[in-house]
Amino acid sequence: MNAVFKPLEAQFEAMTPAWLEAVVRVEQSAYEHPWTQGNFADSLKAGYQAQLLTGGNHAGPTAGGPPYNELLGYFVAMKGVDEVHLLNITVAPAHQRQGWAQVMLDALALWSRGQGAQWLWLEVRMSNVRAQAVYERYGFRHVGTRRNYYPAGAARREDAIVMSLAL
Repeated sequence: MNAVFKPLEAQFEAMTPAWLEAVVRVEQSAYEHPWTQGNFADSLKAGYQAQLLTGGNHAGPTAGGPPYNELLGYFVAMKGVDEVHLLNITVAPAHQRQGWAQVMLDALALWSRGQGAQWLWLEVRMSNVRAQAVYERYGFRHVGTRRNYYPAGAARREDAIVMSLAL
């Protein structure tokens, strides 16, 4: 008997304090140097744009199914005068390489344009070549380097590549 594949349905919702434990679990599973629960809580208090991408293989709440409750990913972004700075974007490891980063970048770009932003900015670890490729495919360009920007363990630091996208 062949298994029937049901596509994963997804939706965006605001990150709230109730989600922080789940967000931190994903963060810790995805990174060697993860954000802390305090980093996320501070971002929420500061009013940053913090969105979750949640999903499931079911009909969803409108069709009588359970609400979307699987955390696929999230992003946190800070609005400036005419720009938005992407502070964190993460796809849960179990859902990587399925196009969810593109979906979240689309949502971020749409929100940013709606805020009057003309640019999106981000930093990415020099060693994170997979993320760099995702950003480059999306249209971001390498515009600089921040020396010793990220912690790298054992009192070491790692450079960050600064990337921007004209909106």
